[in-house]
Amino acid sequence: MSTEDQQLSRPQRIHRTLELAFETPRVEVIDDSHLHVGHAGARDGKGHFRVTVVSEKFAGLRAVQRHQLVYQVLADLLQTDIHALGVTAHTPEEAARERS
Repeated sequence: MSTEDQQLSRPQRIHRTLELAFETPRVEVIDDSHLHVGHAGARDGKGHFRVTVVSEKFAGLRAVQRHQLVYQVLADLLQTDIHALGVTAHTPEEAARERS
């Protein structure tokens, strides 16, 4: 991890990692850690997050494949910073239909 990345908050590191890997600025990271105080995952210092990623890289992939791809991209952070992760992964076309 670069010195610059070390200065970022957990949600910012997650956001940056996803943004770079999926070549999209359409990333949202929600930190739900405060909802899990006292939970086993919270005791070890890791957080609970929900992410939404919109990328062309999801085209042709089933939902489970998209989730696996997100988990692969965040593998290092899953070891150190993330206890639980909810994933929403759409292509730009799917995201546009949801907004309509």
